[in-house]
Amino acid sequence: MKKRVLFLCTANSARSQMAEGLVNHFLGDRFDAFSAGTQATRMNPAAIEAMREMGVDISHHRSKNLSEFDGQVFDYVITLCGDANETCPLYIGGTIKTHIGFDDPAKATGSKEDILREFRRVRDEIKEKLTEYFSTFD
Repeated sequence: MKKRVLFLCTANSARSQMAEGLVNHFLGDRFDAFSAGTQATRMNPAAIEAMREMGVDISHHRSKNLSEFDGQVFDYVITLCGDANETCPLYIGGTIKTHIGFDDPAKATGSKEDILREFRRVRDEIKEKLTEYFSTFD
């Protein structure tokens, strides 16, 4: 049976969306990943583009508020930014809550290419750290 993972970030527009897409794409045989924000906003187009370059389509994703998952059970809850780590409710019942922080690529400035470069960097870092993290649960 697949383990359920919930990734949390503030806006659910980039980091948590990329984490959901990466885990479902590369580790989907073992995990079902979902994502939410402490305050839902909108998908960041640069996140969609950076993921598309890796062959992962998150264009159908939408930003979701954590309240959409009320009453659902997750094996892992992973916060990806400090704000979500501090404001995320305490999960009980065997859920493993972990914080794995990443820079917010949405704060990148400069040209479109400069911004996309930052999204790629964070995407690759998320993939590397999550692959390493979940490998410890084999």
